[in-house]
Amino acid sequence: MNEPLVSIIMPSYNSETTIGSAIASVIDQTYSNWELIVSDDNSSDSTVDIIEELMRTENRIKLIKHVKNNGAGFSRNAAIAEAYGKYIAFLDSDDLWHKLKLQKQITFMLENRTALSYTNYQKIDMQGNLGKVIIPPNSITYSELLKSNIIGCLTAVYDQEILGKMFMPLIRKRQDMALWLDILKKTDAANCVPDVLAYYREGQQSLSSNKLKILSSQWMFYREYLNFGIAKSGYYFFFYAYRALKKHKG
Repeated sequence: MNEPLVSIIMPSYNSETTIGSAIASVIDQTYSNWELIVSDDNSSDSTVDIIEELMRTENRIKLIKHVKNNGAGFSRNAAIAEAYGKYIAFLDSDDLWHKLKLQKQITFMLENRTALSYTNYQKIDMQGNLGKVIIPPNSITYSELLKSNIIGCLTAVYDQEILGKMFMPLIRKRQDMALWLDILKKTDAANCVPDVLAYYREGQQSLSSNKLKILSSQWMFYREYLNFGIAKSGYYFFFYAYRALKKHKG
């Protein structure tokens, strides 16, 4: 198989406890034609040392070091700017991939000429213990995504040969959802690979406090980024709140 190049975008910031495992899950991929671009947001711990040590034996890893902290959206965009792949994939420095993730997903995208795809994923805790499986719908359109951001960033891959190179808007929250919406303005729908191919690591924050922050930032996303009126924001927020609470239960 003539494998197209996949550029993997990984922002990092003080990730010394998890980034080694995240990168290892990329190195272990059965799909071999990838480049991993780690964009470090001025870490003050040993994150950069860990990355540079891995680079000594793995030439597919590239590192961008920022001289000041600019946030995850800025870091992702800096990596996207340096990406050469037909496909752009995303993996945060505390998450993991199944070893068949790229093999299955790129095959799916090639066979179906899909511009944006995503997969099922499973929650894990800080110790790596498995939790709830998140199963999104088989496809999603622009209007449906407004009701719930069902695309896990760690599962998303887009085809920049079809779409052009697309960047995350530099907003404080919901950069990934904003990007998927921009992509869905250019294609009919995104499609799901119905396998658990990624593992989302949940932190130790208070769950109830975290839910309130999620809902608050989503309301502001509708009102300030998308410039929706009160009624339109309320319509989509009703769906989002219900689905978000259901998704994060358990």
